[in-house]
Amino acid sequence: MTTAALLATGTGVAFLASAPVAKADPVERCTATTGAVVAVDFGPFGGGIERGCDTTPTTGYELLWSSGFTTAGTVHDGPGFLCRIGNAGFAGGTRFPTPATEPCDVTPQATAYWSYWTASPGQKKWKYSNYGAMARQLKPGDVDAWVFGATDIGGGNGGPDFTPDQVRAGGSGPAPEPSGPPVPQIPRAEVDLPAATRWLTGRLKDGERVVDEIDAYLSYQATAEDALALAATGADATAATVAGVLARPEHLGAYAYPDGTDRAPNSTAAARLALVAEATGGDPRSFGGRDLLADLAGNVCATGPTTPNCSTPGDFPVSGRAAGKAEGQALAVIALTGRGVTPPAEAVRRLTELQCDDGGFTSMLIRPGESCESEAGATGLAVMALLRAGGHPQAVADGRDYLRKAQSDMASGGLPAVYYAMVSSPYATGLAAQALRALGDTERADAAVSWLSGQQLPEGGFSFEEEDATARIVSTVPATVAGARTDLLRLTAEETTPPTFPTPTPTPGTPRPTTPKPTATTPKPTPTGPVMPSGPAPDLAKATAYLTDPARLLQGHYYASDPTGRADFGMTIDLVYALAATGTDDATLRGVVDFLDGRGEDAAGRTIGDYTGAGTTHPVGGALGKTALAAQSVGRDARDFGGQDLIRALAEETCAARTPESGRPCAAKGAYTNASSVFDQSLGVIAQLRAGETDAASVPTAYLKSLQRPSGAWGSLLAVRSGDEVDSTAMAAMAVDLLPDAASQAAVDKALVWLAGRQYADGGFPGASGNSVNSTALALQGLALDAPRYQAQIAKARAFLRARQNADGGFDTVAGDTQGSDVRASVQALGGTDGVSFAVLDRDLDGAAPRPTPTGTPHPSSSATAPVIITPGEDGGTGGGTGGTAAGGTGTVDGTATGRSGGGQGEGGHLAATGLRTLWLGAAAALLALGGYAVTRASRRHRTAPGGTR
Repeated sequence: MTTAALLATGTGVAFLASAPVAKADPVERCTATTGAVVAVDFGPFGGGIERGCDTTPTTGYELLWSSGFTTAGTVHDGPGFLCRIGNAGFAGGTRFPTPATEPCDVTPQATAYWSYWTASPGQKKWKYSNYGAMARQLKPGDVDAWVFGATDIGGGNGGPDFTPDQVRAGGSGPAPEPSGPPVPQIPRAEVDLPAATRWLTGRLKDGERVVDEIDAYLSYQATAEDALALAATGADATAATVAGVLARPEHLGAYAYPDGTDRAPNSTAAARLALVAEATGGDPRSFGGRDLLADLAGNVCATGPTTPNCSTPGDFPVSGRAAGKAEGQALAVIALTGRGVTPPAEAVRRLTELQCDDGGFTSMLIRPGESCESEAGATGLAVMALLRAGGHPQAVADGRDYLRKAQSDMASGGLPAVYYAMVSSPYATGLAAQALRALGDTERADAAVSWLSGQQLPEGGFSFEEEDATARIVSTVPATVAGARTDLLRLTAEETTPPTFPTPTPTPGTPRPTTPKPTATTPKPTPTGPVMPSGPAPDLAKATAYLTDPARLLQGHYYASDPTGRADFGMTIDLVYALAATGTDDATLRGVVDFLDGRGEDAAGRTIGDYTGAGTTHPVGGALGKTALAAQSVGRDARDFGGQDLIRALAEETCAARTPESGRPCAAKGAYTNASSVFDQSLGVIAQLRAGETDAASVPTAYLKSLQRPSGAWGSLLAVRSGDEVDSTAMAAMAVDLLPDAASQAAVDKALVWLAGRQYADGGFPGASGNSVNSTALALQGLALDAPRYQAQIAKARAFLRARQNADGGFDTVAGDTQGSDVRASVQALGGTDGVSFAVLDRDLDGAAPRPTPTGTPHPSSSATAPVIITPGEDGGTGGGTGGTAAGGTGTVDGTATGRSGGGQGEGGHLAATGLRTLWLGAAAALLALGGYAVTRASRRHRTAPGGTR
């Protein structure tokens, strides 16, 4: 089988055919330290578990094909969605499910689709993948699984019946070294400390502190970090001066005590300041008049979200940009123990809960049982904290082993920022080297320093990752401390005597030229908008400029879902909603709407009609409702939009009864054809009611109302049981609020009470992937249905969104996200900030001329080279790739952007928040960027040594 991919460029389209399927490597050639294994369970079709091996793995999708499996996509979404999988070892290579049981016209139901599960070396449990297989960069010892059947959002059920170890590579190849992974053998080299000192000193305005004109918090964080590094290099006088500036009441209060000195501090800030005091010869018990150590030890969270700035008992409270990040937990333990204060046992225990199955630590304050992704930098910090706190030798040993293996895998002496990254990171390597040195693993620490020496930029600083050429404080500081051949423990306290560890016993089988942004127009008032409280709120003009940048919004008309230029119509309509709500760029809004209404074609020749499926054998109810509402929100006729009568189509596609899940599936009487989520149902109901079709909408409305639970919440799915969800509850409340009867209004009131109770202390709301921007924006819209009552909650939510907005105007996906701005989250944040309900959107575009179509070649970020998640009934992710990434927050430091500028792929759980069909959210894990696949197939990357390709 060959597959052709269109690679979209500014002037044309190039075709690239994929290479034939590679011959599979024998399974026995994959071992715990060589290659990766994939297992596909054909049990539902009468078969067994078929395994495949690739000794030189690249991505999860490539692993499927190179291991002898074949795949097929859907009519609606194309090859980008894995609808069928086959293998020559079962039924002669027939791909399942067969057309007789699943036509694969649109994305299958959540009760019957291929879900994707992963496990990295050492992990004993499967992890449900919220991203496509193309996003998974494999390393030796990884194992993947594909299971057909049902699962809910986030993979809470329906996982493999077998464990990773049961299908993991056998032990016929080389076994792990009894003494642990080999130490990278590279020539000893030194970091140029004088150059690093000059660069760090140069960041200080007037020799006192770093000033970020965008973000005050990042200014203080960078200043404190700068002082620590300067102390490590021997620039004691400058470091002490900086510490004195930070101790001034105005700075101390703004940074560490944002809620007032009579309240608990932001523990991450207080801990960092305590470390600065310790490193510069100061007293953390008397820093600017505050006893930082007492304030840390006396304010450990006793409960979860009911306590301000807490998520789980044992947390040190964190707020603002530090919210959701685990960094402060480790820093606080290090600061306390640095002056002989025994840290609260529950806080140390909480830190151990952040350790993943493979021994590494996550950088997020996850709750027990939540998905855990190891990061070398976070592991280095946590290991240092637990080492000095004492009492958890196994956790320290496991963390040390993780760092050793991560360094050995890269073979260069460096370590990657996250376990799946293909390049090393000076940020992560600096922290890991410090931990290894503190542990007495000097040879490995020295190898890391030698690698760091080769990464130092001419100006003296370090970038976040080795392929980035921009020096950043966040990465220069840990790299410099490591380069001084010291660590945070020695820098801030007495020398630590490294403990003695037993020799680990091997376990068999373990193994982005910048395109000028259009100027946003003056916002017009929205008569139907609720009155918002005063206080911090996102910059709507900046968010609009980010979203309408021609590098993302192709030709000013649509977002692309993949390199072929295939439109993501669903995301494009989300932009229509956002611009209609804010009035920040009527010219662009007019252009987008004219494109959709005029049946404009994307690079693949598709129009809005292909998205809705109206008049075809595979209509998509949610897309019909979403498109109709887009027309209504700008004063267009939904009965004649894009050449379609969308209101009539909704009536025709209202189900009379539940029907089978193949053909034209209906979840229940009153549902819409091929609609499977509360979001779909709500969009259709709103569109019908706004069109005056009260009678036609009566049954769909009754069905929607029947789905409300006693708690007041709605779940995300129709036919499949799913948990209470913020996004769906907010959306359903907006729909039901159009009904004037007392029972409906009471239902809305109940939903709002439930929503208000879900708010975190920092103002955010939970989504499937954490403290979510999308979910917060939707909850804000829902609560604004009764804005006078929920002013306090709305104000907190707006402040949360402001804290998640980056220097480029875009937004993070969740609190603590270090990946930079995301288009999908940014669209929802823009549309939700002012609390305008989807049900009452009404933007008058009379007199608004469409913006001229941008000319020239789009920025590379528009090529959607990043893996894309597509949800059933939708067409893909964002049109954007990724640029530089930074840790420890986004925004700018010294004018340097530290976030992703292209807008990345969507994320499981966030898709639902923009009206995508959440029933199949789990199935999004099976998707990939088609163009990325073709390139990979034509020029397959084989790892010759960790970090290298041939």
